[in-house]
Amino acid sequence: MNKGNHPSVETRRPDRAALIIAAVLAVIAGLIFWDVSRLSGLAGYSQVGPTTVPYAIAFCLIGLALWTAIEGLRGDFAEREHQEFGPVLWIVGGLAAQMLLLNTLGFSIATGILFAMTARGFGKRMLWLTVPVGIAFSFIVWLVFAKLLQLSLPAGPLERLFF
Repeated sequence: MNKGNHPSVETRRPDRAALIIAAVLAVIAGLIFWDVSRLSGLAGYSQVGPTTVPYAIAFCLIGLALWTAIEGLRGDFAEREHQEFGPVLWIVGGLAAQMLLLNTLGFSIATGILFAMTARGFGKRMLWLTVPVGIAFSFIVWLVFAKLLQLSLPAGPLERLFF
């Protein structure tokens, strides 16, 4: 308490990270609204059509964006721990590598590399072990989806070697 028995007011600054998250949520909602607005002629005779769920998701994202922005302006979010960017970069790099290599090396090798880089991001330093283990697990997944379920996954040299 300060002078005059008034509670002391601790001023908290707006949380910039929360405001950025709110802006990203609003942009994603805007993209969904824009994309779905191009499908408006597909509703046909029914009130419920292919635009119903995307519109609901976009409205929910707008609500989350507003809520996050209000809480961010108030500074009501808890203090966050220091962020380590190294592990995040390993995982994002693995995702990028998988997307770039998927059509040339196939599902098993590209996803095995993603597996190994994600394991490295979580602290597993033995890439010489995690790459082949990841490729083996990914090949089993490819077998289940491509051969048993008859779904189309990109085949590369490893898949063509066996099938």
